[in-house]
Amino acid sequence: MEHIKNFFKELKERVDFKFYPVLLAPIIILLLTPICIKWLPLHFANENSLIENFQLVVILFTFIFCVKAKTDKPFFYSMALVMIIIFLREINCGRTVFFLIPGGGPNAFYSWKEIPYGWLAHPLYGLFMVCSGLYFIISKSYKTLWNYFLHARLTIYAWVFMFLGMIFGTLGEEWGAFMLEEMTETLFYVSLMALIFMQSQNKEYIETTEKFN
Repeated sequence: MEHIKNFFKELKERVDFKFYPVLLAPIIILLLTPICIKWLPLHFANENSLIENFQLVVILFTFIFCVKAKTDKPFFYSMALVMIIIFLREINCGRTVFFLIPGGGPNAFYSWKEIPYGWLAHPLYGLFMVCSGLYFIISKSYKTLWNYFLHARLTIYAWVFMFLGMIFGTLGEEWGAFMLEEMTETLFYVSLMALIFMQSQNKEYIETTEKFN
């Protein structure tokens, strides 16, 4: 009971309402979302479109922040592997980049069974995820994650934006509202980038968790 009490007591001190420049990115995406839904042509939400390519750029920057983390490097290397998994998911392991059906439209792609050795794609992708999970365990990154859960500062705006992206991205997929889905998915990625940047690069955030290691 004492541990729970201390957790919530410390939680109030960890919540951070300060505005950081990196938070401007999710705010811009949030403000652009209703504008894009109302006026942007739907083809901008297709595969390999402007929005999806922007998402890939955001994932790439997040990967770089993970690799260049100033602290807890094994944990952030694990996060870098997660970024690779997400990147491959976004391009369907390359299927939506290299195997477009000629004249079939922007979202028409050959299936893996129609592609030479395509049957290897899912097993190799699964193997990469398993290896990433093993690295997370072997490097004891789960201890770092637990330390963050208990002690890391919480930039509340980034967390709120990320959860908004998750919720409305899921709703957009269920409703078949592709522009809503893609824009809120972008909001999620940009918010995740902000979170990782804060914890891996921001001196105040790093010092907060390092004193509990």
